[in-house]
Amino acid sequence: MTAAPALTHALRTVNAGLAGFGGLIAPPVLRVALALPFLRSGLTRWDGFGTVSVGTQYLFEEQFKLHIFGGLYDLPVPDQLALLVAIAEIALPILLLLGLGTRITALALLVMTGVIQLVFPDGWTNFHLYWAAIALAVVALGPGALSLDRGIGILARRRSGSAELSAI
Repeated sequence: MTAAPALTHALRTVNAGLAGFGGLIAPPVLRVALALPFLRSGLTRWDGFGTVSVGTQYLFEEQFKLHIFGGLYDLPVPDQLALLVAIAEIALPILLLLGLGTRITALALLVMTGVIQLVFPDGWTNFHLYWAAIALAVVALGPGALSLDRGIGILARRRSGSAELSAI
């Protein structure tokens, strides 16, 4: 029976090691997994710097429709929405990759995913569920140790001399 405590200790040690490794690696991997599809989409929205592509404008004006309660509705202010989405699909993934404003950025991408779901209701099982799950995980776990948020938090604590500040 002396093997049981040794086995229990070994399992706890392995579990703690896996938790430590996962806690270090999971947040940046989740940030990359969420950022990439949005960034790839955002790169297709532009015709040069500062010019939303004609294709993107057409999609928002003519093709994209909101599917709400069985009806199809035009997007409000499609040209402005196209510009906003084009900017968001570049800026938010970059912030997420850097780990800057991570929880708010992930929440913004979760909201975007919800709106995308209203435009493409059949995409739930193929993409949107996974994007939503990853965004929720990032919101819950935070940026992780390998992030600008963590670095800023450390600098802020050092400057204030306070242990009350935590990682952003």
